Amino acid sequence: MQNLVMDGVSAGTYGMSGLLRLSYHSQSDGHHDWALVQPPKDGKTWLVCLHGHGSHGDQLYTRPDIRAKWLPEFLGRGLGVLTPNLRDNAWMGPAAVQDLDDLLDTIRAEFGGETFLFASGSMGGTGNLIYAALRPQNVAGVIARGAACDLASYYAWCRERESEKVILGQIADAIAANYGGTPEANPGVYRAHSALHHAARLTMPIFLAHGAEDATIPVSQARVLVGQLSDHPNLVYLEIPDGNHDSPLHLQTAPHALDWLLARSA
Repeated sequence: MQNLVMDGVSAGTYGMSGLLRLSYHSQSDGHHDWALVQPPKDGKTWLVCLHGHGSHGDQLYTRPDIRAKWLPEFLGRGLGVLTPNLRDNAWMGPAAVQDLDDLLDTIRAEFGGETFLFASGSMGGTGNLIYAALRPQNVAGVIARGAACDLASYYAWCRERESEKVILGQIADAIAANYGGTPEANPGVYRAHSALHHAARLTMPIFLAHGAEDATIPVSQARVLVGQLSDHPNLVYLEIPDGNHDSPLHLQTAPHALDWLLARSA
């Protein structure tokens, strides 16, 4: 990570005190990017929250429903919070993985971070699963809501339906742009980044939730991964009947998904 600059964010920007903005140039290609950091008051456990498609690294602070539900849950448990921009709509492509590696190293060096939990939805939840499969040593636990587990099959699904829903074509375009082309043109990269094909690496606690009627990322993506993880000792899967793409984002569970994760990742 090059040219790292860490600045305080005005409390008026997001209505938060103590929030920091990290600006940097990627070591892989010099791409300029940023992340928001809310250091913990005490402790070494951090929550990494990746944003959804079409949003940015400040989604946790700017999307009203997510901010109202998730932010108090994270901060109320004493967690540091890292929300990277990660090249906008990168779908955890190779360059985004390298950037996230470097961001976690920065959190370790600058703030003493030791344990990283990942909790995100949609593209962010997809990124959680991809990164956990690629870097299991960096991920102590995962909450993925409405996520895809295999971008090659998801890309094909989006292309088949893009005439019915514009965003699906935009998602497919973004995936191809960040993976060096289509799955047919670059199958090795897609397979390397498939949580489904590397499910054996997902040994950390995992909480999955998906809406049965999700028209943006199909529930089949969750079901097939759960099938691969049938012997996983610390897996929870909740499927929401009639639930849409946003339903898992607002799901209430008892115990709370984050408490369940914290109890098993200690």
